[in-house]
Amino acid sequence: MPESGTQPEPSDEQLVLLSKDGNLAAFNSLVERYQSQVYNLCYRLLGNRQAAEDAAQDAFLSAYRAIASVSGGSVRSWLLRIAANQSKDELRRRNRKDQAYSLDQMFENLDTPVEVPDSGRAPDDVALNRELARTLQQALLELPMEQRTAIVLADLHGYRYEEIARMTGTSQGTVKSRIHRGRTRLRDLLGPHGELLATYERQEGQRIPR
Repeated sequence: MPESGTQPEPSDEQLVLLSKDGNLAAFNSLVERYQSQVYNLCYRLLGNRQAAEDAAQDAFLSAYRAIASVSGGSVRSWLLRIAANQSKDELRRRNRKDQAYSLDQMFENLDTPVEVPDSGRAPDDVALNRELARTLQQALLELPMEQRTAIVLADLHGYRYEEIARMTGTSQGTVKSRIHRGRTRLRDLLGPHGELLATYERQEGQRIPR
């Protein structure tokens, strides 16, 4: 329960209603609430910090312009759908401008993972997590954008097939096919790193989707 005299955090729905009335502070609260998840999705899809920052910023600008159209449903899903679309647009823009966005160049300039390691972990564990995150990110960038988006939404953000279908404007069958083909490709790409992944899974007590 909230402490006496403190106000409970407004719900997403309340913030959306206030935003529709022109309350910029309410929309900024939505940004603060979801900026990490939006940025993480953009980074996973683009593999570059500057590109992810640009896509995330554009996503929130688009969300602000379209806030009047929100009517029920998950605000988080709505924002991530916009972020996924903006990531595709950002990739197309960079390709058109020939801004060094081939796979080889993306790998060469691949940034460190977006997740902040637990400072209480041993240095070896931190290094392992960084190496694993880089390996997974590099493998993700080998996939077509449609497969990459479906896998990130399913395996990293925990969405169900029907939710991903709504977010991406496709059928559940298409989503299942994209995830199946993407996971098959990831399994092949991650095969040479089996020892690294097995060590991580033993330490974390969970399996990496592949």
